[in-house]
Amino acid sequence: MNCPRWLLPLLSLVFGGISISILVPLEMAAVREHLEGFPDSHVFAHSIRPWILAFLCLMPAMATAAYHFGTTFDRYVARQFMAIFLICLGSLFGIWLLLDLNNNLGDFKGGSSRYLSVLLFYLYRAPAILMLILPYTLLLSLIYGLGKFSKSNEIIAMIQSGTGIVRVSAPLVFAGLWCSVFLLGLNYHWAPHAEGRRDEMVARANGWPIYDAKNVLYRDPASQRLWMVGAFPENFQQTGRLYNVEVTTLRPDNALGSRMKSPRASWDRKSREWSFENPLITRFSPGDSPALERPEGLFLRTDWKETPSQIIKPGLSVEYLGIPEITSWLASPLARQAVSNQPSYLTHWHYRWALPFTCLITVLLAAPLSIHFTRQGGGGGIFLAVLLSVLMIFFSSIALALGESALLPPLLAAWLPNMCFGLLGLWLYHRRLTGRPIYQSFKRLLTLNP
Repeated sequence: MNCPRWLLPLLSLVFGGISISILVPLEMAAVREHLEGFPDSHVFAHSIRPWILAFLCLMPAMATAAYHFGTTFDRYVARQFMAIFLICLGSLFGIWLLLDLNNNLGDFKGGSSRYLSVLLFYLYRAPAILMLILPYTLLLSLIYGLGKFSKSNEIIAMIQSGTGIVRVSAPLVFAGLWCSVFLLGLNYHWAPHAEGRRDEMVARANGWPIYDAKNVLYRDPASQRLWMVGAFPENFQQTGRLYNVEVTTLRPDNALGSRMKSPRASWDRKSREWSFENPLITRFSPGDSPALERPEGLFLRTDWKETPSQIIKPGLSVEYLGIPEITSWLASPLARQAVSNQPSYLTHWHYRWALPFTCLITVLLAAPLSIHFTRQGGGGGIFLAVLLSVLMIFFSSIALALGESALLPPLLAAWLPNMCFGLLGLWLYHRRLTGRPIYQSFKRLLTLNP
């Protein structure tokens, strides 16, 4: 019994609405909590997180609506491709999961509920996993699907009926664009954070202490106070508590003024004052020996403007920061200090936007190479499609490293691989449209014979 075609978009819309009603309020609460703990954050960049999440929830409904309003030809190609895509996605995820479990399963041996912890571990990391395997899924799906069409002479039949190659591949290009936009939403915040929380989730499953950062060095631009913090425990944003704190103050002539060590320090969000437990204070005076003080109980400072959120920033790894966090860092005075690594943060900010479009570039590379007009002879094009996709990922890694080391401008380092391989994909389309050989052309370029 065939279901009405409009039922799928309707169900997708209902599912998206339910997801929005559950996830968006949670995300709004997370944004409010973050802005309270990090008052110097970029407010707009964080405030649009719930709206981006709502858009992601509605993207399946948009895809099914496009399927509903497409032509019979579009729906046929989409059905064939989607079946192969889901098989490839499940297979790649299964292979990746087996390899990752082999490396990480031993980390959960101390947990009381091992299997539940493993399940939650991979569910939380799902955005990062999709960022990794989705381009490869598209590549394999295109190679198999278009190869199957070519071998069964369906491509020739489509062209003879007046349907050009561009029209044949239009649903596939739409799929690549849809995947790119979907990954762009995930890479805005959730995918980097999911990968960065790996160690925290392992520690939580085993009942180990959880630290958001360790051994952080921070210099306040206004007062020139130097903070050294041994550990930021979990939920430090709410408690304001830091461990093993050392604060060094300087005089206007940059001479040492004082140094205070404390096993625990706390910051009160309401009164905005610092309290240090049983500190050891060393005061330095020109020409005199250092004077030691050990106040009993709590030592309060109401005139220090630093917050825990500001102090932790140098201890956060840029690889695990989303666009809002990197934007906040670039807008803060910390980015203008001589000790900052601004090229690395700028490069990763641009890379967050550029990386998801690998999916679209993969379609532009693989589609013309996977189409052939004979029952045999498609192996060369398939080999070339895989080779170019691997080279694109390798080139992206090199460009990212060059951008982080300031050898390339950050914008160019992030987008250069996409631009180069995107132009190459358009050239491949042109060769396929004009009927010129592709694999043989590359073979002639690589041969030493004239």
